[in-house]
Amino acid sequence: MTLSVFNTIGASLLLLLLGDFISTFLYHVPEHVFGKFHSVVHHGKNRNFLHYAVLSRNPLVLLDGFLGALPYFIFIPWLWQLSPVGTIIGLALGEFHVVWRHVTATGHITPQWIQTFCDACYITTPERHWQHHKNANIAFGDIFNFYDAPARRWLHWLRHIKRRYRRLAMN
Repeated sequence: MTLSVFNTIGASLLLLLLGDFISTFLYHVPEHVFGKFHSVVHHGKNRNFLHYAVLSRNPLVLLDGFLGALPYFIFIPWLWQLSPVGTIIGLALGEFHVVWRHVTATGHITPQWIQTFCDACYITTPERHWQHHKNANIAFGDIFNFYDAPARRWLHWLRHIKRRYRRLAMN
């Protein structure tokens, strides 16, 4: 393989890995602890991805989506220098994954061979993401599920900090 192929693959993977990391640890998990915005939009009782994000055109849903995607965009200037094509592929794969991981709302079931491949590569499947929709304390990592365990520890630590701050504020 040529260097440009490695650069293309590297830029795509870096965009997905870094974007998911920053989105998970600096937006998604803190929003579960300190915010209400993401929880209402994404984990509320009346949520349905197709209705919420596509049909309703609710600006709050679009804002939540933008805030979740922002960490991917911040890496574009650096990764573009490595490979413009890889950067575009990474963004396209990330967008594809956003839509794909929400297809369980339409009754879709991931074929077993895709499930097996995704499990081997630690890629979040729609079924795993739906677990997070049903229980906001589990199945973190939008694209890569290996972020789940550290994200849960981060969630518990941030909740501890929040409780401690509230106790200090009451005294």
